[in-house]
Amino acid sequence: QVQLVESGGGLVQPGGSLTLSCAASGRIYSIWRMGWYRQAPGKEREEVARITWSSGDTHIVDSVKGRFTISRDVAENTVFLLMSSPKPEDTAVYYCNALITPVTADWASEYWGKGTPVTVSS
Repeated sequence: QVQLVESGGGLVQPGGSLTLSCAASGRIYSIWRMGWYRQAPGKEREEVARITWSSGDTHIVDSVKGRFTISRDVAENTVFLLMSSPKPEDTAVYYCNALITPVTADWASEYWGKGTPVTVSS
């Protein structure tokens, strides 16, 4: 089976920085893309950033563009989210998301991590 495990969440001060990591493990045949979503209290889950695994092309939503950076380590099947100059409104549970073809299937499926909380506060 495929698993996504996030790490790196916690408390960060406005204007500071925090890096989230998400490692994919299990019987993976191919990773197509990985990314991050977030869900703030009382709000719907929203996409933050994604990266195409083969090319490294990235997409960052406007609300965090210029402050957040997504990157990957292909050898380690790991995606990162560098949160620079976070704001209180970035407080949310951050979820890792991936589109992966496992070795047991001929098609790709979407996988989710359990989430890691991030609180931006002084």
